Amino acid sequence: MDLFDSDDDTCSLSSFYTMRSEIPRMDEVHVQKDVMLDQSLDALYEKRSSTREQALASIVDAFKSDLQHEFVEKNFATLLDRCLHCIKKRSTKESSLASHVIGLLALTVGLGDQAQENLEESVTPLSQALKSSREALKITSILECLAVITFVGGANAEQTERSMQIIWQMIDPKLVSNVVATKPSPAVITTVVSSWTFLLTTVDRWTLGPKILQETVTYLSTLLEKDDRSVRIAAGEALALMFELGILEKFDAEAKGSDNGSVKEESEALINMHRLISKVTDQVRDLAVEAGGKGCAKKDLNTQRSLFKDLVEFLEGGVAPETSTRVGGASIETSTWCQMIQLNFLKHFLGGGFIKHMQENEFLHDVFSFTPKKIGGHSTMTNEEKRLFQSPNSAVGKARTKLMNKERMISLTRKFYSISS
Repeated sequence: MDLFDSDDDTCSLSSFYTMRSEIPRMDEVHVQKDVMLDQSLDALYEKRSSTREQALASIVDAFKSDLQHEFVEKNFATLLDRCLHCIKKRSTKESSLASHVIGLLALTVGLGDQAQENLEESVTPLSQALKSSREALKITSILECLAVITFVGGANAEQTERSMQIIWQMIDPKLVSNVVATKPSPAVITTVVSSWTFLLTTVDRWTLGPKILQETVTYLSTLLEKDDRSVRIAAGEALALMFELGILEKFDAEAKGSDNGSVKEESEALINMHRLISKVTDQVRDLAVEAGGKGCAKKDLNTQRSLFKDLVEFLEGGVAPETSTRVGGASIETSTWCQMIQLNFLKHFLGGGFIKHMQENEFLHDVFSFTPKKIGGHSTMTNEEKRLFQSPNSAVGKARTKLMNKERMISLTRKFYSISS
C-alpha cells in the first residue's frame, strides 16, 4: 500500500496546508499596526516624557509607512489634542515629534473639514510655542509643521498670510510683540525662509504692500551673503519664486498707484527697488560660479551652483528648471519653481515615507497632477513592505522558510518510499 494513500498522509497534507495558512496576511499585519497605534495613543497619557517620546516616534513611523485612514477616522480629535499637549512640554524631542505627527495628520486627512480643524486648533499653540522656544530643533519642527498644516488646511489667503507672518517673525521679531529677541541659528533661518517660501507658492497675489516687499527682498539679499550655504540656497529659492510669480514687477504698479507719499517718494522707492533687483541679480551670478574653499562640502557647493545657474538662466530667458522624480514605475515632473519648491519641501518633510505617500496619497496626487503606475493591478511594493514581507528575518520570511523545509521533507519522504517500493 502506498504511504500517501494512508490516513497519515492525509494528516501530513492537512498539516502542510495548515502551515500555509499560518503565513501572515496583509490584513493581519494591518491589525497588528492598528493595535500598535492604539497602544501608542494610550501611551501619550503617560507621565514619563521618555514613554511619550517613544510613542510619538512609533506614530511617526506608522504614518510615514502607510496611510492610516481608519485610525485617523476613529482618533483624529484625540490624537491632535494629545500632540498639542506634548508640544507644550519642555522636552525638545517630544515637541519635535508631536509637531511631525500633526503635519503627517494633515497630509493623511487631505483637503476638508478635518484639515481646517487641524489648522485652526493648532495655529495658536504652535505660535505660542515658537515665542517661548530657544532650541533650534524644536523651532524648526514647529515651523515645518505650521507650513504643512497651512498648505493642506488653509482655506483662504488670510489663513495662509497669518501663518506666513508667524513664521517670518522668527527672523524679524519686530513684527510681533512679546517675541524672544534672540539671534536665530542658520538652521532656523533656513527653515523659516523655506517654510515661508513653501506657503508663498499657494498665494495668488501679494497683499502686504510695496514697503514690506522691499524689506523682504532686502533681507533675502543679505542672506545671499551669509557663510552658510543652506541659508543662501533657501534665500535663492525664495527670490526665484518671487520673480516667477511676478511679485517684483507688481511693485512698480503698486508703488505708482499708492495714495501715500509724494511723487518724489514714489520715484525714490522705484529707483531703490530697481537698484536692489540689480544687486540681487549680480549676487545670483556670483553664487552660480563660486569657487570652493578649504573645507568646503562639495555636495553643498554643487547644489548651490546648480540652483543659482538655474536662476541665472531663468532671469535671462524666463525658463524655469525642469525636474523628474521617479516614484515606482512613474515620474513626477516639475517645470516651474513653484512646483519644484513644493515637491522638495514635502519630500524633506515625509523623508522615508515620501514614496509611499506619493503612491497612495490622493491629496498629493492632486497637488502634483500625478498618477502612480500600477504593476499587475497593484501598486509597487515599498521598502517597508519589502522588509515586512520579503526579508528572511520577517515573520513572513520565517514562515516561508519553515514551509519550504516542510515541503522538502514531504518530497524526500515521497522519494524514499517510491524507491523502497
